[in-house]
Amino acid sequence: MEMTFRWYGSAYDTVPLWKIRQIPGVKGVITTLYNKQAGELWTQEEIHALKEEVEAAGLHIAGIESVNIHDAIKIGTPDRNIYIDNYINTLENLGKEDIHLVCYNFMPVFDWTRTELARKREDGSTVLAYSQKAIDALTPESMFDSINGDANGAMLPGWEPERMARIKELFESYKDVTDEVLFENLKYFLEKIMPVCDEYNINMAIHPDNPAWSVFGLPRIIINKSNIHRMMKMVDNPHNGVTFCSGSYGTNLENDLPDMIRSLKGRIHFAHVRNLKFNSQDDFEESAHLSADGSFDLYEIMKALYDIGFEGPIRPDHGRMIWDEVAMPGYGLYDRALGATYLNGLWEAIVKSNK
Repeated sequence: MEMTFRWYGSAYDTVPLWKIRQIPGVKGVITTLYNKQAGELWTQEEIHALKEEVEAAGLHIAGIESVNIHDAIKIGTPDRNIYIDNYINTLENLGKEDIHLVCYNFMPVFDWTRTELARKREDGSTVLAYSQKAIDALTPESMFDSINGDANGAMLPGWEPERMARIKELFESYKDVTDEVLFENLKYFLEKIMPVCDEYNINMAIHPDNPAWSVFGLPRIIINKSNIHRMMKMVDNPHNGVTFCSGSYGTNLENDLPDMIRSLKGRIHFAHVRNLKFNSQDDFEESAHLSADGSFDLYEIMKALYDIGFEGPIRPDHGRMIWDEVAMPGYGLYDRALGATYLNGLWEAIVKSNK
């Protein structure tokens, strides 16, 4: 297991690399070219410059999150092969720069959905939260406006203003895309990119849908154990794997997280570990990583990863806003650093107790 930290780049992230370097046990970052639009080619020169910047700070790039998938690929429009070719060339350029992990998602329209970006908790911290009741009172067009005021001036990944300005057009373009169509389009995409993944040993790690159910009637397929196994079987290649995100799969309380992890031995290429606190089955808020602060047993999640021999990158994922920090919601320094230290402590205890 390698503890890492997500970093959006010096032009966008409030957390500089030198601060990440001081988090005990963190040697790698999960990063991206945040200015790139879905479907654009990433040149080797751009990737190399990013890599040099990270390495100059005493860190390394442990993986990319994300090389975003163009809507034409998800919808299956006639021009999708143009964007798939760009994706293949981007993967080739990543491989040439010795980067071998890509986290991506296949979610229509919204990369993630929350109804609050700054719900205040009893201890005074603020967190991202979701309420189905709030969703039911909104329209897709009003969704972005309802949360943008709490973004602290950050450009939210998957919620870029240019994209939100096309929300009606996007919903119209997905009107005939069912779960089955989305599965077929994912299969088509994966079959096209696996040869370059084989050539450069690039692990594709699909991120689960967040939350793990349909929102505004949109299809959602990466939501549970049976669907993720279907995805791996339909393109049965070891490079076709998953990002195991406890905070996304865990939105559905029917998902047994440790059991899911143990069923995915050899196919979990990346892990996001965090906690949620449920107020009801469809009202939850993100909590501190500490098991006692939320609804998940983080020890059992980390133990399951240890039991399957997980050796890939892991990151503490989202954190609370604490100590008056102002940052992109979920992506401040302080609480994520606490989370990384907590997860490292759990891992050390598990390793030593199994010797």
